[in-house]
Amino acid sequence: MTSAASAADSLRVDEHASDDDVARAGAAYVAQLARAAVAERGHCYCALSGGRTPWVMLGHLSEMEMPWASTSIYQVDERIAPADDPARNLVHLRQALAGIPATIVPMPVNADDLDQAMADYSQLLPEAFDIIHLGLGPDGHTASLVPEDRVLTVTDRLVARTEHPYQGHYRMTLTYPVLNSARQRMWLVTGSEKQWALAQLLAGDRHIPAGRVNTVNSVVMADRAALA
Repeated sequence: MTSAASAADSLRVDEHASDDDVARAGAAYVAQLARAAVAERGHCYCALSGGRTPWVMLGHLSEMEMPWASTSIYQVDERIAPADDPARNLVHLRQALAGIPATIVPMPVNADDLDQAMADYSQLLPEAFDIIHLGLGPDGHTASLVPEDRVLTVTDRLVARTEHPYQGHYRMTLTYPVLNSARQRMWLVTGSEKQWALAQLLAGDRHIPAGRVNTVNSVVMADRAALA
């Protein structure tokens, strides 16, 4: 593993050999931050994005020293789809944490009144997350802050939904004010298809959605394929 400073202010980059190495490093980092948060403030508030590498990360995390009983896990974003739809992040999150005594706080994407549900969910969010895990799409999106959608302009709400379907689904997402107020942000980026987006992120390009996220107290954990 190698580390380097990026062009974006305070954004640390950790290079790993493989996607599994990224997942293991991410798990160790989350466990470290969670233990520190519980020691300092009595509880850890964590928000997780979906994806193959994050689910592997959670598998590794389940085997580590982790204050699960004092940890609340929220969703960074979610597809607006039926509860048992395999496209739902929550399905995989619950599978990965089966038997783990953490509190999972799912996004209310199946509510009849989504606007009210998002407002209610906003009231459940902590003042600041101890750690937010983010992914990065090949098009530069992060969370469900996707290119050319009005959701990118939402700054007066903590939770919003996309104006248009993205990859077949409308999405619910935490907005920039939440992402930018977190105590720590951790990006997991793997695969050669992420090379362009990662290069833009590290260059501080605010034309991509991910480039508008606060880079202070942030780390990118990427494999060699993404950094090539």
